[in-house]
Amino acid sequence: MANTRKLTTEEQAARDVVAAMPDSEIDTSDMPEVTDWSGAVRGGLYRPVKRLTSLRLDADVLEWFKRGGEGYQTRINAALREYVERHRGRGVD
Repeated sequence: MANTRKLTTEEQAARDVVAAMPDSEIDTSDMPEVTDWSGAVRGGLYRPVKRLTSLRLDADVLEWFKRGGEGYQTRINAALREYVERHRGRGVD
């Protein structure tokens, strides 16, 4: 998903300065106030907790996902999530 990089020493120092300031001293005049929330997405920043597990998959299924390159575990997770969403409420909650 997000490939966040480490902050440089200068960036970290600048962040620390702003974090130490009271809100009333932070100039936000170049940031327009949001008044229209109609396009807002609830939970857009939510990241589910991941757990390390061992899972046995058919070799051909695993190879199919791996052929897509890096991120195959994320694609497997997305396929399983889609299955869960489709079958939610059918007695296996």
